Amino acid sequence: MPGIDHAPPPFFKRGPAPLALLTFYIALSLAIFVVDLRFQSLELLRQSVALFVDPVQRIAQTPGSLVDYADQYLEGMRSLSKENDELRHAKLTTAPDLQRLAQLEAENERLRKLLSVKEREKAKGQVAQILYTARDPFSRKVIVDKGQQANIVAGQPAIDESGVVGQVTRVFPFSSEITLITDKDQAVPVQIVRNGQRSVVFGLGNGQLELRYMPANADVEVGDLLVTSGLDGVYLPGFPVAKVINIERDSAYSFARIFCAPVAGVENFGEVMVLDARPPLPERPPESGSRGGADGNQRIKKKRAVKGN
Repeated sequence: MPGIDHAPPPFFKRGPAPLALLTFYIALSLAIFVVDLRFQSLELLRQSVALFVDPVQRIAQTPGSLVDYADQYLEGMRSLSKENDELRHAKLTTAPDLQRLAQLEAENERLRKLLSVKEREKAKGQVAQILYTARDPFSRKVIVDKGQQANIVAGQPAIDESGVVGQVTRVFPFSSEITLITDKDQAVPVQIVRNGQRSVVFGLGNGQLELRYMPANADVEVGDLLVTSGLDGVYLPGFPVAKVINIERDSAYSFARIFCAPVAGVENFGEVMVLDARPPLPERPPESGSRGGADGNQRIKKKRAVKGN
């Protein structure tokens, strides 16, 4: 019939070429990445996404958590009687030391007051549950279930029952990110317990640490325990960090390569304690010599003015 268009309908509408779309999206992603890296402009968006994604992640983890809980419950019931027997034996074994501990602490406090020594800072914090590890395969980070709602702030140290685990590096509304001490970008000032030498231990990213800036002839032995020195103002002094497991000395180099293993269970899932942030270190007062020098210059100027008159 006249007036009827017999052209086939356009089933496939051809848009931009796939290569052009790919190039556009890559350029857009790089631009957003650079802008966020330089100006932190997407931090609010990241916080908002984390606020909505956190409940979904918790719901998705519920079946696995229930299975793990049931397995742990059955295993705990089987080992409960054995642990009770061990605890009774340990209680009897440590009873003499525990009975003297309160007296020793009181004596230590009296001696510190007598010698006018500043009291040690108390370690306080809150327990957090490790939810999962970060998705970046090249980093050593874990996510815990405490965030801004629990007054967690970036920079707080985290420990477990054995020693230092890491440090809070990012905080979300209901969770926080803890960078482990084995991460390649993490450093902790430490002190060797045996001889008191101080240095810095760095993460290697493979579950181990390296004690750096130690001379090739330094007094370091395999098995030495490293504890926090407290010089960075983040970690309280005395927390176990790592043990020396291997030492490579080469006369051609000024420093020795000292490899260490973390004392805490940094690669294990469980609970950690996020310690409260330390108070800021007091500012260093101006040196009296500089003020004395300024006063001396003023006196000299006054004497010269008197002589001139």
